[in-house]
Amino acid sequence: MSEKDYSPLSLACVKSLTDKNYDKRRQAALEIEKMAKDFAAMKNVEQIKKLLRVLGQDFTMSQMTNWRKGGIIGLAAAAMALGKDTGNYIPELVLPILACFSDSDSRVRYYACEGLYNVTKVARGEVLIHFHDIFNALSKLAADPDQNVKSGTELLDRLLKDIVTESVSFDLFEFMPLLRERLYTKNAFARQFVISWISILHAVPDINMIVYLPDLLDGLFTILEDQNTEIKKMCEKVLGEFLREVIKNPYIVDYPATINILIVHSQSKDELLQLTSITWIKEFVSLAGNELLQHYASGILTAVLPCLSYDEEGTKNIRETSKAVNYNLMKLVTNISESGTKQSSTDLQNNKHQSPQKNKQDLPIIDLISVIDVLTRNLENTAVPTKTAVLKWIYHLHLKMPSQMFLHVDETFPVLLKTLSDPSDEVVILSLEVVAEIVSFSSKLKRDSGEALKDNLIPSTYFKKFIVSLLGLFETDKALLEDRGSFIIRQLSVLLSAEAIYRSISEILLTEKNYKFANVMVETLSTILLTSCELFELRTQLKELATKESCSLFCCLYQTWAHDPVATVALCLLTQNYAHACDLIRTFGHLEVTVEFLVEIDKLVQLIESPIFTCKSSYFFSIQLSNGK
Repeated sequence: MSEKDYSPLSLACVKSLTDKNYDKRRQAALEIEKMAKDFAAMKNVEQIKKLLRVLGQDFTMSQMTNWRKGGIIGLAAAAMALGKDTGNYIPELVLPILACFSDSDSRVRYYACEGLYNVTKVARGEVLIHFHDIFNALSKLAADPDQNVKSGTELLDRLLKDIVTESVSFDLFEFMPLLRERLYTKNAFARQFVISWISILHAVPDINMIVYLPDLLDGLFTILEDQNTEIKKMCEKVLGEFLREVIKNPYIVDYPATINILIVHSQSKDELLQLTSITWIKEFVSLAGNELLQHYASGILTAVLPCLSYDEEGTKNIRETSKAVNYNLMKLVTNISESGTKQSSTDLQNNKHQSPQKNKQDLPIIDLISVIDVLTRNLENTAVPTKTAVLKWIYHLHLKMPSQMFLHVDETFPVLLKTLSDPSDEVVILSLEVVAEIVSFSSKLKRDSGEALKDNLIPSTYFKKFIVSLLGLFETDKALLEDRGSFIIRQLSVLLSAEAIYRSISEILLTEKNYKFANVMVETLSTILLTSCELFELRTQLKELATKESCSLFCCLYQTWAHDPVATVALCLLTQNYAHACDLIRTFGHLEVTVEFLVEIDKLVQLIESPIFTCKSSYFFSIQLSNGK
């Protein structure tokens, strides 16, 4: 080795700089520091660059470990000597040291951290031109298995954070892609490193991190799912700070770009992640509900509807927060619908002498196709609280957006029919309320056909379709008829016209080919008619037969009730056709006596002795006595 090879370093300096003894390397560093100071004082830029080039290339890139250590120490010494002029030589000082961050020898990696710390301490903001490279290298060293390397990394990291937070020229926009990428690391230490940077940047008054939420939120929520308790707490704290800032400055948030991130993570099985996501959704709906409603209602419902059925103590907060989101979203539909109605009335008054314009109530306020898809899917294989919430949503939409919802009845109708088999009374009642609302709107269309009826909407179609479908359901599911048939018909009689229900069923049963089913249906309908408090008005109407309509109803029922002899007699007694009832009873002797027939007779006798028939039965028997029976 000749002295010329490593000029301007002397052979003695080279030997000491590459010695395995630290003190000798340190002594060589002091010599390099003095040499660099002299060059700087003489403004000998060429010699300074030559010195840095030798240290950076011949030493830090050497195959020998001690040479690499010596090169790092030498570069740090040169930086300290150059002082304020260090900024002129940043690439020559920083890049060779950074290359050693990935060295296979842990001691070299430690020296690299220490060396870059010393360079950065002198150069300060000048090193930010290589900030991405430094950050990238530090994020990897944060997960280093060697504790000394970790300590050196933390020391350099703190210094770099101080410099960044003080700098007015730091380019956060350029830094964001790298920060976003590092959020997806799997290593716990690397995750802590990244979270700490986000927290520091967010704390700087002059840096607005909220505008970068779409870049950061998904990664932060991914880290929140980490099983490490300390990392979860760190991430939860940062997310809490962000949310408070969102609430404080709601107008700078890009809601559409972030809401889908929240929707995805709200379906996580991690309770903290799910609760945090739904809490964010709740605040978003409160702050920017109108903006989110039209395109993201279905996604929000996908997030919260299943949570309404959570019944464990540990998920109580998730359930209650989901309830709040659901309520607020429903309230938004109400508010927008009412605003649209008021605006439409004003428009009609202002334009009464002009051609009518499209009613604003008919304008879509939400994407109904996707919303209905979510609602119908959540009616299947879900718990009762979710089903009831879905049915309330469908009912609410029919109330607030009837014209638009009616166009999608073909999608909701079959699902509503299936819910009638649900074991929950609440689910069945709500389903029937929705059906009643559909039928009522169909009738309204008929009345207002000159204004609102469209060619493809036929009034009363869905009423008859529902009755036919209901009877078909009863026929195929005998257990449903036996267990819930009476309950369903009684509820329908309250929600709709009992007369229309009975008349429609009677007309359909007249053409029924399954006589056994028709007999069972008539028996069920007769029992309900005679005993149910919900049918009181209809009983009174038939008892008096005071109007043409009531007489027409009796004739309609009589034809169908003929499927069951006992029911026919009961109908005659109810309508005070006692003589005809006697004639019918005389024919019983010609009928085949079966167990079912005897049971029906027994029921009739019990009914005759009940308050409904007390007076009538006395007169009935007096007719028999006067005729010698």
